[in-house]
Amino acid sequence: MKTNRREFIKKSALGTAGLTIGGMGLSAASYRRIIGANDTVVFAAVGVNGRGIANIQAVLGCTGTVISHICDVDSRAVEKGIEEVNNITGSKPAGIEDIRKLLEDKSIDAITIATPDHWHAPMAIMAAQAGKNVYLEKPSSHNINENELLVEVYRKTGKVIQMGNQQRSAPTSIEAVERIKRGDIGRPYFGKAWYANTRGPIGIGKEVPVPGWLNWELWQGPAPRTVYRDNIVHYNWHWFWRWGTGELLNNATHEVDVCRWALGVDYPDKVSALGGRLHYSGDDWEFYDTQVVNYQYGTDKLITWEGKSCNGMRDYSMDRGVLIQGTEGSLVLHRNGYEMYNLSGELNDRKQESGISETTGTRGSGGLDVLHMYNFLEAIRNGTGLHAPIDDGAVSVNMCHLGNISQKVGRMLEVDAETGKVTRDQEAMALMSRDYESGWELD
Repeated sequence: MKTNRREFIKKSALGTAGLTIGGMGLSAASYRRIIGANDTVVFAAVGVNGRGIANIQAVLGCTGTVISHICDVDSRAVEKGIEEVNNITGSKPAGIEDIRKLLEDKSIDAITIATPDHWHAPMAIMAAQAGKNVYLEKPSSHNINENELLVEVYRKTGKVIQMGNQQRSAPTSIEAVERIKRGDIGRPYFGKAWYANTRGPIGIGKEVPVPGWLNWELWQGPAPRTVYRDNIVHYNWHWFWRWGTGELLNNATHEVDVCRWALGVDYPDKVSALGGRLHYSGDDWEFYDTQVVNYQYGTDKLITWEGKSCNGMRDYSMDRGVLIQGTEGSLVLHRNGYEMYNLSGELNDRKQESGISETTGTRGSGGLDVLHMYNFLEAIRNGTGLHAPIDDGAVSVNMCHLGNISQKVGRMLEVDAETGKVTRDQEAMALMSRDYESGWELD
């Protein structure tokens, strides 16, 4: 059943946030000719499996937007994305396979990127250099060096690049951080983040012919080439070093970012990580399903993240969240609100999100996506400050990269707190970059 766009926006978090445009069956160029549509932002959605569909809904949940193109290397995903836009607006965007051709279209103002991790920074860099604004899903890069290049391009081009740390746009999270900063729990010194899920094993992949619906060459893009196996696409790539970044970058990026935000810190000076593939063994999963990472800030602040990919035992009855402890109390912060406690652990205050975010669980879609996208749009239209600009988001992402590096080399890392780079450890420093397929090196 098709959804009337006006009804869709009315149900979203920003149903009254401006002029409603869409569902008219017009091309992107035609929208620009409508009187009063000067603020219309024309989008292309790149990568539309899973999070990409949530991004489409977030874009169209804001007013003054149109999606002119759907881009994916999976022809089935392209059709799914086109149908999603058509269901909401009554008009069908164009479908395209190769982002490099997409970026040649001058009518596109912004792109959303929700691809495998190894494509995130290369696509964002190409897009900004092509004059597009970018809404980039976390993590912003596959490695630390890519973040450095991405931030450099962000600053040189002046394009708006927002990372998908959606909780930065949650009203209760903003309020909670303001309360922490004004001293409501005293001096904050410890942030504990956690994530729990019940992922199963991924088995041993078999070499099989590439499906007809997939451009495997383009899917691999900047990554060194390998044969196609049947347990990689579309989700298990997260657990392979060649394309993914493990649970630490897949999910800790959110909560580590909230801890850093609440404590008012950037890079630590020491990072240590322990764990392994402890729940299952014998399959192709290369990362860690159980992991504890510590970030030490001098002698007065600490952040820790606990990841349990395959055991869903919750903390504070939540799959994911953050505990901030201070000298006069504590605050538990999550996507649906926060709870404040005194030193004895007694509840002092509670604030709920009033329907803005639809879950405290492992998935992050819903009204919170719309709020974060709206902030991105306001930055494009009016120069409003971003809640998660890429130069700040990259700090949280690099911290997670450092956690994986620490565990891979098997020792604590000493970090330059100004640059976020590993010091005095050549093996660890080499892991801040990666090898690229010939001809795909980042410029």
